[in-house]
Amino acid sequence: MQEEAFPQEITDPVTKKQLIDTFHQLGIGKSAILEVHSKLSSFHYVIGGARTVVDALMETVGEGGTLLMPMQCGDNSEPSDWSNPPIAPEIYKEIRESIPPFDAKTSDLRKMGAVVENFVHRPGVVVSNHPSVSYAAWGRYAKLLCNRQSMHFPLAEESPTARLYELKGNVLLIGTDFDTCTCMHLAEYKCDARPIEVMGACVAGENGNEWKKYLDLALDSDEFLKIKPLLSRRRKLHEASLGGSRIMYFSSADAVDEACRYFEKTCVYDLYR
Repeated sequence: MQEEAFPQEITDPVTKKQLIDTFHQLGIGKSAILEVHSKLSSFHYVIGGARTVVDALMETVGEGGTLLMPMQCGDNSEPSDWSNPPIAPEIYKEIRESIPPFDAKTSDLRKMGAVVENFVHRPGVVVSNHPSVSYAAWGRYAKLLCNRQSMHFPLAEESPTARLYELKGNVLLIGTDFDTCTCMHLAEYKCDARPIEVMGACVAGENGNEWKKYLDLALDSDEFLKIKPLLSRRRKLHEASLGGSRIMYFSSADAVDEACRYFEKTCVYDLYR
């Protein structure tokens, strides 16, 4: 009989103190404004799991700082755009009629990770109101970041993304890469780098749940990976490693501006300007 396979022995467990020390090493201190993207499984093992990561982030920036995390609800979106797996066209209508509206406390945040799921339930966290691409924030500028997010073009100028840019906030990628960096979508809007498409989501209305269409760009984060070496070359990317996880820290404004320069050279949608 074949023996059951077990993971390798853990020899480098990550503690809250180690996380805080690493964040300090990267240059993150009190009063920092951070958009955080994380993948808990990028660590071999964190003692206390997602709770420890969130505790470390909050203690690092303090009450005068601000944490911002995307909590995108991919299940509440236009089913004709679903690709993993794709949906049969004959049931689009049924899905639109059956999807529950976004709720900050109960909606599933598939693919967003355990750290976000822990974060959104912390006292003092506020949530923006978009049904598909909302944000959660905690700290000094939480309400400013989340108090208004446009239904149409939700990551453009009326969004937490734009407020982060104006506040000169930074980005912390814990075990993720640039293609997860939501704030960089702002560059796609600034440069008219994508075509416009009609999206949809279920919202809670006065007369019950309703399917609401909205306009957005056909966003694509894959090209954000090309911005990483540009920032690194300019020495604007700070990196560290801890417990098997690679951690990156950089200015959101630097990343968006660099992406804008890139899109200005490669943009194919000048017709729409």
